[in-house]
Amino acid sequence: MLYPLNLDLSAKSCVIIGGGRVAERKAQGLLAAGARVTVIAPAVTAGLQQLAESKLLRWQLQEYRAGMLAEHKPLLVFCTADVPAVNQQAAQEARKIGALVNAAAQPEITDFQVPSRVQRGQLLLTVSTGGGSPAFSRLLRERLEQEYPENFARFLDWLAELRDEIKDMPGGSDAHQRLWRQVLDQHVIDLVRAGELSQAEDEIRHGITDAGIEP
Repeated sequence: MLYPLNLDLSAKSCVIIGGGRVAERKAQGLLAAGARVTVIAPAVTAGLQQLAESKLLRWQLQEYRAGMLAEHKPLLVFCTADVPAVNQQAAQEARKIGALVNAAAQPEITDFQVPSRVQRGQLLLTVSTGGGSPAFSRLLRERLEQEYPENFARFLDWLAELRDEIKDMPGGSDAHQRLWRQVLDQHVIDLVRAGELSQAEDEIRHGITDAGIEP
């Protein structure tokens, strides 16, 4: 069984072995998360080359050789080379220096998987089938994209601001947790999904007022 974990990769070193389309997708996701990305490959896609020319990532223009990972001190290593033996060697070195390995095409050397995801601002929804069916994972992700439109990003930002207000009010954390359980329900989710953000916010504020708190 896999252990779910959301990582803060801000300024963390991540290395990608290989320069193909899979490597480009990995690089884009890592850069979006704020990681420091190095690609080791003798050739890369046009997209990766553009990212390198824009100084958004480092491209080490050479084939991977044993001993190349240590200088980067990576937290994560993504093995996407076309040659399985290269990925195997890189994975062995990564583990020796304490890095975690992802090799989607070689699950036997993989420490972690990157799930399908839906991002709505700070709202992150992920789907994983444990590698059992990537196609089914994609279908579930597409369903989530429909169920949770962009409205949820703005609503979550508003909730975060309201939470900061309530933190400073009397009652303590236990009372505040009970309050949130009372005012947040499936009906609120339905309103946000339908684009009725103002109504959702009004209902939450009315619920807080009814509970005797005036944010």
